[in-house]
Amino acid sequence: MLVHTPAHSQMAGTLSYTSEHALPPGTLVRVPLGQRELLGVVWEQQPISDDTPPMDPSKLRPVAAVLDALAPLSVHWRTLIHFAASYYQRSAGEVALAALPPQLRDISSLQLARKLKKKAKSQLKAQAAPATDATPPQDIPELVALTPEQTRAIGQFDDNPGPFLLFGATGSGKTEVFMRCAADVLASSDSSQVLVMVPEINLTPQLEERFKARFCAQYGLEAVVSMHSGLTPAQRLASWLAAHSGNARIVLGTRMAVFASMPHLALIVVDEEHDPSYKSQDGARYSARDLAVYRGKLEGAKVLLGSATPSLESWYHSRPAAEGGRYMRLEMPSRVGANAILPLVRRVDMNHQPKGSVISPPLLDAIGQRITRGEQSMVFLNRRGYAPVLSCADCDWKSNCPHCSAFRVFHKIDRTLRCHHCGFTERVPRACPDCGSLDIAPVGRGTERLEEQLALLLSSMSRPDGSAVRIARIDADTTKLKGSLESQLAQVHSGEVDVLVGTQMIAKGHDFRRITLVAAINPDGALFSSDFRSPERLFGLLMQAAGRAGRDASNTSRSEMWVQTFHPTHPLYETLKQHDYPAFAASQLVERQQAGMPPFSFQALVRADARTQEAAQAFLNSASSACDGLAELAPWREHITLYPAVPMSIQRVANVERAQMLLESPSRAALQRFLNAWQPTLHAMRSQPQCKGLLRWAIDVDPLLI
Repeated sequence: MLVHTPAHSQMAGTLSYTSEHALPPGTLVRVPLGQRELLGVVWEQQPISDDTPPMDPSKLRPVAAVLDALAPLSVHWRTLIHFAASYYQRSAGEVALAALPPQLRDISSLQLARKLKKKAKSQLKAQAAPATDATPPQDIPELVALTPEQTRAIGQFDDNPGPFLLFGATGSGKTEVFMRCAADVLASSDSSQVLVMVPEINLTPQLEERFKARFCAQYGLEAVVSMHSGLTPAQRLASWLAAHSGNARIVLGTRMAVFASMPHLALIVVDEEHDPSYKSQDGARYSARDLAVYRGKLEGAKVLLGSATPSLESWYHSRPAAEGGRYMRLEMPSRVGANAILPLVRRVDMNHQPKGSVISPPLLDAIGQRITRGEQSMVFLNRRGYAPVLSCADCDWKSNCPHCSAFRVFHKIDRTLRCHHCGFTERVPRACPDCGSLDIAPVGRGTERLEEQLALLLSSMSRPDGSAVRIARIDADTTKLKGSLESQLAQVHSGEVDVLVGTQMIAKGHDFRRITLVAAINPDGALFSSDFRSPERLFGLLMQAAGRAGRDASNTSRSEMWVQTFHPTHPLYETLKQHDYPAFAASQLVERQQAGMPPFSFQALVRADARTQEAAQAFLNSASSACDGLAELAPWREHITLYPAVPMSIQRVANVERAQMLLESPSRAALQRFLNAWQPTLHAMRSQPQCKGLLRWAIDVDPLLI
């Protein structure tokens, strides 16, 4: 039996219970554990070794209830869970139970049976109801004409097994290819299912709307469902049940949807496959993109990864098969429409602009020209709040968070200092807390301050109809309320907004038809980061942001991407100007190979949280030192490089000190075997005197943030 137990717990394996009736693997049950009653999954019996002590039947507790109204979870689903738990070094129970809807953990077998019965009745009633004029057969939308590039990509998809990497420019019609491929798969069988994954919740509504418009008229109103954490528990359960029963033919979701129970899965689409949001940073730190590829191979389903800026790992895997490539690359380099061309990239050398200027005069003039023509502009700054720090000019006090090694961000709209790591919030002080000076001022800028400054700079301008210029801001602060993001996007699409200000939330995935100018403010910070993936992330983000401009082919004015930088001759900006992702990827892969970085090596991080930084690092260094004397690690030790423990980039969060240790190997298999054999040592180290104060530890395989 699997129940939810954390990886660092000594109860991380399967647990044994008694049952009056034989239960097939995959059956959902409720079982007692201590004073609680938990949801569990019946699992295959584990092999018993010779040194395992005999089990006392009198000490086994009985299964409390069986959720027999549900069909058992399939062998493919259980294999996926087992692989994910093994590869990412977590307990299978933790992965399995986290993949199930939360409401399923609290519902009784009787309540579940009633819910399913009610659902079945409503479906029969809908099927028996006579057709109405509201949903006639002709409501199926007329298909748009495909470009030659789209036709070629779909033909290659139909004729080959995959996996596929659809490398298409922004605006090249990748979503239409996804829908055509999905339609072919659904038409091939009466029961086949399609999983479509997006990186963020805010991209789900517009995609769901398009898929429902295309498929619900043919397959029914419940053929398309969503799965993401933004749904209510009842909605998540309803979507999961629809997928598990096979009634949902298309499931749209974020990374958690990769574990959806879909018994007839035939196609997995991973949109914006490069996005780091597909890699979980909490709990089981899995990569949904990589698990999608594994699941496709496991279940015989085709896998289609799509991006205008693929991850370097996927790009490397899609090299020609003769060179060792594992994916088939489908290319669509052109935008849809005769007049639809990629935006012209303009670099503004901020060294030659007025000192302290936020928006350079040439960029301000370009935005003004768009406003007078009735076009829209988008200004992108990947930092929310008014200013990243509040500072005293007299004593150099700064708005540090008392619980984290980070600054509290100044939010002017509610006059608060807010830590974006632990959530600690205070009102802005009237005077400096240290010296009492009234001269405290914001340093730097976020989207809130940028919005304010743009409003001031554009106050003398007017729209073509004579009304005032309208500026909107979309970031995590303005989209907290349910439905706020949808209403704000609707205003942008309808043309009510002239200038859109926001973070990376608006820089990818959205189809803004009226935007003809995109500007990136101060992107230089990522050029000199210690993280070797920063150039890749910056280039992808800028190209995705540029792709929001000029998507309407009927607009004859040339769209533009403006980049304000102090390093205009940097090679990254040179390749961005040419929209030449292959050249950028080639140069980055050469650097990665020379430095022995992924995808030419494989990495894992061991992270430790403790009450003191000394205890966190002592745990990691002690575990590292113990490796050399263990015979079970000897076969793999020579293939592994263990680096010394260091504090994390933000070493203290919510009064918890954090440290990490990097492991690197040229062999994925050697790294996995080493980690598996090392687990008992990590468990044993918790009881060492020098590790007193250790709270928890975790392994992160294939980490994105180092």
